[in-house]
Amino acid sequence: MRATLSGAAPLVAVLAIAPPAWAHGFGDRYDLPVPLTLWVAGAAIAVVLSFIVIGVVVRTPTHAGDYPRVNLLRWRPGRVLVDRRLWLIGRIASIALLALVVAAGVLGNQDPTRNLAPTTVWVVWWVGLGYLSALLGNVWMVVNPWSALFAATERVARSRIEWRWIYPRTLGAWPAVLLYTAFAWTELVFNGRAVPAQLALLILGYSLVTWTGMAVFGRVRWLRHGDPFATVFGLLARFAPLELRVSNPRWCRRCEGDCDGPGRECVNCLECFEQAPEGERELNLRPWAAGLLDAREVSPSMVVFVLLLLATVTFDGFMATPLWSAVESTLYAVMPGDPDLKLTLTSTVGLLAFALLFIGIYRVFAGGVALAGGRPSSSRIAGVFVLSLVPIALAYHLAHYFTYLVVQGQLAIPLASDPFGFGWNLFGTAAFVPDFGLVDARVTWYVSVVAIVIGHIVAVYVAHVVALQEFRERRAVVWSQLVMLLLMVGYTTASLWIIAQPIVEFSGAS
Repeated sequence: MRATLSGAAPLVAVLAIAPPAWAHGFGDRYDLPVPLTLWVAGAAIAVVLSFIVIGVVVRTPTHAGDYPRVNLLRWRPGRVLVDRRLWLIGRIASIALLALVVAAGVLGNQDPTRNLAPTTVWVVWWVGLGYLSALLGNVWMVVNPWSALFAATERVARSRIEWRWIYPRTLGAWPAVLLYTAFAWTELVFNGRAVPAQLALLILGYSLVTWTGMAVFGRVRWLRHGDPFATVFGLLARFAPLELRVSNPRWCRRCEGDCDGPGRECVNCLECFEQAPEGERELNLRPWAAGLLDAREVSPSMVVFVLLLLATVTFDGFMATPLWSAVESTLYAVMPGDPDLKLTLTSTVGLLAFALLFIGIYRVFAGGVALAGGRPSSSRIAGVFVLSLVPIALAYHLAHYFTYLVVQGQLAIPLASDPFGFGWNLFGTAAFVPDFGLVDARVTWYVSVVAIVIGHIVAVYVAHVVALQEFRERRAVVWSQLVMLLLMVGYTTASLWIIAQPIVEFSGAS
């Protein structure tokens, strides 16, 4: 067994240290049965056909938030899901895990493959919780350890520790945008992202920023406007089939999260839900992506945040393409400094350029949609339609990180028994050997194609429903969505090409 582990260690180390951009790297590539151009063309045609079908079938405008839902609290299993005791257990577990990750990072073995911190942060939390948020609901708002610790401290002190400065409305979600940009740079550029001690320091730094923001502006307001991860998981949860809701608006008037207002609905506001009595609570099962159909409160800063989310996950994949290698070599040749600094600078320039490119392209298409629909304000149109890009970001997230989660996620099994890398075997799983052949290039390719095509079809549907809400004339709806269709097809083509680079064998007609 030890010999097997020793032989696997180098491969595990490569997987743990390598950035997620190489998550699709395989020893063997998949040789497509037909040329890649046919795959891309087929995916684009599927998106176009979905546009036609949706345009024919969905012709009646609906009000935002007007979708079928079933309150699961009518049945005992649903009530168990929102039981305060279960939530308390989840919060205690998340706080304990946070403490364990920081302790392991500071005190444990600094080999990323023998320390719990890198796998927990990058695989289990960032990738795994992202999937869970989109496929189930906003679990993060319930178990967020930073929020739970701050609230618990207030309860123990029996007084508010918040200064409660008025959060400027003009500030919007810009703090979340800046903090998410810093996180994306850490994930994609920073060389120490897998070093346990440096990861622990980053967590402590984020903790300081988060608790300071909560103390200055209030816990709820900071989570609503300034916290990047509450924003990310909240956006993904708009796609999910579960939502929390209160039926009586009087609880919203007591809420610090600004969820009370004309035309607003109290959906997924944890503070209102926890204050309301059981008879005025709802845990609803709703259609997929229903939460994306209401874009009335999307600010310009949130538009940038959504585009940044889409741009960073795409750039992560783009870094594994030959085109990026060529660009990187060109930038490297003109950058000053030592080799490590030059690599950091080139990746930083690429990341920022990608984000600006996505923002610029979207604004151009938003202007086209506004012109086609007869609307004078392209800024409003940008806010109204930006949530239709969330299914695309989710699809690319699934396509790009699927192998990363399935393969490297197996490291959590031995690390659960030896989180510090001290040679422990607490649960008898320390000798577990990850199966690196569990997912091959062929499976990854088909998962990627299916995810990307379905994601774009859902995006077309969301954009069409929003267009019916925004434009009264049928002609305006059709012409505006033709512009959006061009954007969707273009991104379908680009994303499949990017995904293909590290896993497809380009030979012959391919």
